[in-house]
Amino acid sequence: MSFSKETPQFSAQQPIDHDITQVLARSRPDAIEHIDHDKRLWRRIYPPTGREGLAPVAFVFADTTDTKVANTVAVLEEAGRPYWAPRRYDTYHPGITALDYGQAVPVRVTTLEQLQEHGADTAVWRRLGRTGNQTLTVALGNPDGDDLYHLQAARAHAEEKQRRAAEREARGPVCQECGQKFTDQRWEESTTRDPWKTGNPYMCRNCWTNYLAGKEAAAEAARLQAAAPPEPEDDHDQEPGKLRGLFRRRT
Repeated sequence: MSFSKETPQFSAQQPIDHDITQVLARSRPDAIEHIDHDKRLWRRIYPPTGREGLAPVAFVFADTTDTKVANTVAVLEEAGRPYWAPRRYDTYHPGITALDYGQAVPVRVTTLEQLQEHGADTAVWRRLGRTGNQTLTVALGNPDGDDLYHLQAARAHAEEKQRRAAEREARGPVCQECGQKFTDQRWEESTTRDPWKTGNPYMCRNCWTNYLAGKEAAAEAARLQAAAPPEPEDDHDQEPGKLRGLFRRRT
């Protein structure tokens, strides 16, 4: 190939006149996975849609038969599955049925005849992976996508929290006096090695407080009893002795 004088020549020192995202994407097949969405070129061209996923693609067939359209769509659906199909969310929560459309390309198909007859804002679009025709808004939406995931994840998180609380409640200690479950604070106190805080580790706080109060009351009663003066002897107890003395003197 020869170049004329008017043909521009490029050197290695000249800056590359295209987005660095394209260079990264062409470096290896999976490089696009490591590029943040905000840095992708199409994000700078098209306004945000508020939906997860990549830029949508539409195929409009014209001047062909229904059979050829069906066959072509079947080929697109099978060969393009790695690009349009959503993925399973990588989560340990069971029961998550929502799908991740973050890397999916929404592909819609229709015919020119349908557009001319019914209009683009009617149910003439079919999205790959779905059956039946939908409106454009519905075809671009993902009812089983991000919104459903947040709802199911929140529910699963709440159920997991309740399950852990129930397991903790089941293995928690009980008071040996009243049989009540320990509160979380008392359970934590009973596991410490500070006797001033723990007291009897097998009693709840109420029973331990009542035990100390009863012990203090008993000690106070014993102190008062020891400090009280002796009671005088009863006269009736002395009368028999006096009589015996009188009898002894007379004899």
